[in-house]
Amino acid sequence: MTEKNEITRVNYAKSRVASIVLVGLFAAITYLGIQFFRIPLPAAVGAPFIHFGNSLVVLAVLFLGFSKGAIAGSIGLGIFDVLNGYAAEAPIIIIEVFVVALVVTQSFKLLKFNDNKLLNITLIAVAAGITKIILSFVEGVVKLVLGGSGFGAAVTSSILSLPATAINSISTVIIVSLLYIPVKKALEIFLDASES
Repeated sequence: MTEKNEITRVNYAKSRVASIVLVGLFAAITYLGIQFFRIPLPAAVGAPFIHFGNSLVVLAVLFLGFSKGAIAGSIGLGIFDVLNGYAAEAPIIIIEVFVVALVVTQSFKLLKFNDNKLLNITLIAVAAGITKIILSFVEGVVKLVLGGSGFGAAVTSSILSLPATAINSISTVIIVSLLYIPVKKALEIFLDASES
């Protein structure tokens, strides 16, 4: 990151009001990104659909950091789950959000928080997408095995249910890569305004 960005993050961390507003904003945007932009897909396990929620969680973590980004993502996706008949899935989704947030944070740290190269942001989004695919696969296998399926059948069914997650992961890479710079500029304007 540039020196200005590091200063902005330090100032952001000191502003409780800006912090609360941004967590709420990212939670709301995440909820809207899944509520109004989703396409259901058939699957052997669960009821997957294509949506933009994962992309917005990654952006929240990139801009707010691990804990605030994960909280914003958990609130947004959790509210969606509760309001749309997926309340039983909410705890699993929240765990997945925190795991993805950890991967995004560690990937960003490995890249020395250098967001001046779009390639770095794209690599972070790829890491998040791969993590989500792995988590969805493991979740599907565990659900089926606990439901009484044999391990082989559970693995096969879980693999057959991954197309929606793969599409969401690809869209995450594209959306995060396209939105990172405009959102960064908007946040800089917001943070500068909140300091004056």
